[in-house]
Amino acid sequence: MNEAELLDPPLETPPRPAVKIRGEPLAELPQDLYIPPDALEVFLEAFEGPLDLLLYLIRKQNLDVLDIPMAALTQQYMAYVEAARATRLELAAEYLLMAAVLIDIKSRMLLPRREQADEPGEADDPRAELVRRLLEYEQMKRAGQQLDALPQAGRDFDTVSVFLPAAAKRLPSVHAEELAAAWLAILSRAKNRTHHRIGRQELSIREHMSRILKRLTPGEFMEFKELFPEASTVHELVVTFLAVLELSKETLLDVTQAEPFAPIYVKLHESAAE
Repeated sequence: MNEAELLDPPLETPPRPAVKIRGEPLAELPQDLYIPPDALEVFLEAFEGPLDLLLYLIRKQNLDVLDIPMAALTQQYMAYVEAARATRLELAAEYLLMAAVLIDIKSRMLLPRREQADEPGEADDPRAELVRRLLEYEQMKRAGQQLDALPQAGRDFDTVSVFLPAAAKRLPSVHAEELAAAWLAILSRAKNRTHHRIGRQELSIREHMSRILKRLTPGEFMEFKELFPEASTVHELVVTFLAVLELSKETLLDVTQAEPFAPIYVKLHESAAE
């Protein structure tokens, strides 16, 4: 390295950013690459309408929406409209209509106000209708932003569907107190229809168990009191009740009830039905 290079070393060329097209690095731009003149235009502000633009200008300049300086606001609005037209942006008709409304309000404010003899305390304000529309639009815009901030399905969370097979309805079990109350009701009914008779009667619990099983149809319910015929004696009722308890104990008979204080039903158990 000579003395000139030591005193004035050459500047290092910074490396160019790596650009790859189809996996191959590209060091230089192609000669035939065409870039449209409007491809790099960027719009910093996007408005949803003329009211949105007016509200933005008012809040940006920290103006009082109830006392709008129409001259300054109209000048700023027209500057935006002219800038948009200069960039060949197709303006909607509502923007041009709002420009005409602002100019009309500005010109009406320059005129001397009329004195009303009937109502001297009230005067017509050309800005009243515009202020009302701006306040309503701002209220609706805030409500929309609050709704957008809420969690939304597909954006903030995903929904999941789970298939649950239909479970068989399980009837509530019968308490001993309710079964005893049903038995006492049957016993009291039998006492009212009996007469005094002296005799000896041999009754078999197993025989009554077989009769009950024969009376029941597999898969169908029978009301508890139908197992006790009205013409039965007290002894027969007692043996029949003992037979029901024995069948329930051996899981050959199901005793169910839909709800408290509802009628009690009996049904053959699945094992007995088979």
